[in-house]
Amino acid sequence: MVQIGQSTHSMGALQFISPPHVLILEARFYDEVNDHLVAGAVEALDKAHATWEKLIVPGSLEIPIALQYAAQRKSDRKFGAFVVLGCVIRGETTHYEIVSNESARGVMKVSLKHNLAVGNGILTVENYEQALDRADKSRQNKGGGAAMAALSMLHLKQVCGLTEE
Repeated sequence: MVQIGQSTHSMGALQFISPPHVLILEARFYDEVNDHLVAGAVEALDKAHATWEKLIVPGSLEIPIALQYAAQRKSDRKFGAFVVLGCVIRGETTHYEIVSNESARGVMKVSLKHNLAVGNGILTVENYEQALDRADKSRQNKGGGAAMAALSMLHLKQVCGLTEE
């Protein structure tokens, strides 16, 4: 645990000087699955006393460019961390492989280029039932897991002295 200054905001073992401000990027395609993913992420962020904003993009292939736009945001209120959420379900064509691979590659490339703390909650599954099982916060809660991963990476950035907070 790292503590700087007199006041911190705790997320379990993680401590922040001020509440982290997080962007949720949601590739809205499967409504029910996405509702579960977002609910899990929001619950985790609220428990960590993080503030958050949410932006919706058309699909998982659009997540990397939206992440890049957000990383370059010109505002007094920058994002400390990012949670990317979406779902890709295997179909009868190779589209699944393209979307799964390129969205993951793009998120990683942008994260490395801009030194971002990102939690990747883009599900890649065989069928809708698997998607619901992974998304539902009462089951695998991958949205909550992605939010926790983003906060953990932000904490690591702070420990390494890579943020002002």
